[in-house]
Parts: sequence; C-alpha cells; structure tokens
Amino acid sequence: MKTAVVILNWNGQKFLEKFLPNVIKYSKNYAEIIIADNASTDNSISFLQKNFPEIKIIKFDENFGFAEGYNKALEQIDAKYFILLNSDVDVTKHWIEPVIEMMEKDEKIAACQPKILSYSEPEKFEYAGAAGGFIDKFGFPFCRGRVFQSLEIDNGQYDDATEIFWATGACLFVKAELYKNIGGFDNDFFAHMEEIDLCWRLKNAGFKIIYCPDSKIYHVGGGTLPKSSYIKNYLNIRNNIIMLYKNLPKNRLIYTFFVRIILDFIASFKFLFDSGFLSFFAVYKAHFNFYRNIKKHTVKRKNNFYTYRKEKNKLSKIYNRNIAIDYFLLNIRKFSDLKTKNFN
Repeated sequence: MKTAVVILNWNGQKFLEKFLPNVIKYSKNYAEIIIADNASTDNSISFLQKNFPEIKIIKFDENFGFAEGYNKALEQIDAKYFILLNSDVDVTKHWIEPVIEMMEKDEKIAACQPKILSYSEPEKFEYAGAAGGFIDKFGFPFCRGRVFQSLEIDNGQYDDATEIFWATGACLFVKAELYKNIGGFDNDFFAHMEEIDLCWRLKNAGFKIIYCPDSKIYHVGGGTLPKSSYIKNYLNIRNNIIMLYKNLPKNRLIYTFFVRIILDFIASFKFLFDSGFLSFFAVYKAHFNFYRNIKKHTVKRKNNFYTYRKEKNKLSKIYNRNIAIDYFLLNIRKFSDLKTKNFN
C-alpha cells in the first residue's frame, strides 16, 4: 500500500524550513514525500536540493494555482492514497496511520481530514477545516469548531469520528483512484473552494467524507493570501457559486441562486465597510465572471450529473437553514449550538 504526501509550494521557503523536518520525521516510515513547486521565485528549490536531496521535486514553469497545480502533480504520482498537505502545517506523531486505517476499513470512504488546530493559538481550532466541514443550503461553508470567524477552544467536544460534508484542502487524505476517476479538482477554480467541490462530487457518486480526530495537525493559515484579501474574496464567491451551479439538483437550483444573489448583495456592503471598495467590487466581479462563463459551467454540470450523480442518493450533512442568519442575527457562534434536526 503506497501513500504519497504531496506538498504544493509557491514561494514557501520559510514554511518548508520550519515544517518540512517534522513532515519527514513523522511520515518517512509510512509515505513518500513529494514537493510540487508552482514556479516559485524565492529560493525554495535550491533550499530543498541542498538540505533535503532525498525529497522528490516536481517543478512547474508557471504558477498553476492550487487546483491545477495539484492535478498536474498528482497525475505524475503512483499511489493508493494521496495526502495533500499545505506547506504551513506542523504535523504530529502518528498523524497518518489512524486516517489510513479508517479508510482501509470502509471502501465507501473517499476522503478524510484530521483535527486541525491553530498553530498560533494551539488551544483553538483553525479556520480552514477545524473538525470537519459542512455547508448550508445556500452554499455557505462552516466547520465543527468554526462558524464564520468564531473559533472554538478544543475541549474534546469534537473527538468523535464522524461523516462530514467536506474535508479541508489544508490536509486532505483521498483515495487516489477515486480522485482521478472523479476528475480531480476543477482547474478553473485556481484556488479556494476546490476541495468542497471535489467532496460534493464524491458524495454525488455515493461516497463518504470522514473526520478522524485521532490524527492532529497545526495549521498557520493565510500563508498565501490574508483573509481580507480582495482576490481571496473574489475567488471564494466566484468558486462558491460555480460549485453550487455544478452540483445542486435541478429542483433547488433557481431558488438557491435567487436567494444567493440577495445574500451576496447584502454581503457586499459588509465587505465595503470592513475591507473597502475592492472587496465590495469583488462580489459583483465574481457574479459577472460566473454568468459570462455559464456555458462552460453548464457542460460541467451535465457531465457531473450524467456521470456521477446517483439520484437515489440523498446527500447528507447539508445544513437546511442559512448559517449567516443564525450567526449574525441569532448570535449562534458554536457548531454544537446548531440543532441536529436541521441537518440532512
């Protein structure tokens, strides 16, 4: 059984210096470690060649982004399991074994993620994944342990292995055959939301996404783009509505998009006051880009449903309310405060 830990790097020498030693220390007996470099302009490559000559490097001559960068790297790697790992992650002892053991026991498990804690505040969950991801019925993502910007302290409240809707791309365990059969990440996403789209397609095909609390890592987060970045806001909104269009069943599509237009219009003014005009403009640019390319997305939607969607498979782990209303109007700050009956 071959497992490959694949780190996609872009100008991340400082993270490689800090975190790669532990990746090697706690992975070398269980997995091959590979660095895929997105045309870095820092000294990442020379640093690796000098200090870690045993590490395989896949070099690209341009920055393909997160989605296509991983696709291009993974098509060159022969393994049963891929572990997609951000360069700004500090792994711990036995971070691989419990996840692989869980996936080996159930052929329906397509992807998993570990418990993800904050590197800077290790007592708290980290934004990008926490204890497993979910979406509400309008496509807004949140996590066990993180709702919008509210991060919970880890008191063991999410130490149960459970099915989730999406596993984070910061540390994504996925069966290689299923990743390739499903088409991998959507190259057009470039970065952000691609792992949610991937997990949704895997669920459409009848597979499960699981959270494994027995594996624990610490994530810096925001290593490439800060949370307030105009580009990050644009990519998140654009990719989210592309994802909805590709994956929603026909009977929910029109209503969901109508409500999302209203919600995004409201959100744009929050961005205006919080981050300025560029973040306000990002909302409208994202919608314009989606509708300008809707023919291409329609082809993807048709291929998705004709190839992967099992109509009798009712999707699980979708929150059937609007998490934004619950958070901003009802003051719900913890995942544990959401009522179980409101999930599929």
